[in-house]
Amino acid sequence: MKLVIASRNHKKIEELKRILDGLDINILSVNDFPQLEEVIEDGLTFDENALKKARYVCKHTGLAALADDSGLEVEALGGKPGVKSARYAGDNASDEDNIRKLLKELEGVPSDIRNARFVCCIALVLPDGQEQIFWGYVSGKIIESPRGDQGFGYDPVFIPDGFQKTFAEMNSHDKDQISHRRKALDKLKEFLVKFAQIYKQNLL
Repeated sequence: MKLVIASRNHKKIEELKRILDGLDINILSVNDFPQLEEVIEDGLTFDENALKKARYVCKHTGLAALADDSGLEVEALGGKPGVKSARYAGDNASDEDNIRKLLKELEGVPSDIRNARFVCCIALVLPDGQEQIFWGYVSGKIIESPRGDQGFGYDPVFIPDGFQKTFAEMNSHDKDQISHRRKALDKLKEFLVKFAQIYKQNLL
């Protein structure tokens, strides 16, 4: 089975491949299909964006497509940046720009109410028209200044509950064990194993 990851983000692709390692799947990405256009993420929810990307890639490659839309929801900001996490400081904002805006908006907010959670929505679209959605969450707090140089996005300012390190201070193995993306992908893996078993049975 071939599966196309609907992302050009190299760090995200590496993370997805690490977590899906061990499945009998040939994992590709949209970087293997230079003719594909960039999909505009204009949905109001994580699942709208994830499905839009996966549907486009599946339609134009004829292969199973996986897309995720992930973001950070901060309680003190009413759930922002949410679906706009990657573009919080503007359409062409860097990770550093987004973090800077987030910390500016949280200035003066006490540490005990800087609660936040990472959300991951994984959409899987199959050539036969099947669509599946998988969710994953990890709760934690936003610190006052960035720490660490691993990961990407808001990782340098997010400490998951029960830990002292930010996601950006953890090695990839430790982060993969508890991340929101891992939790969503574990559900995806369960589905893919069952799907592969059914697929093989239908070929007999």
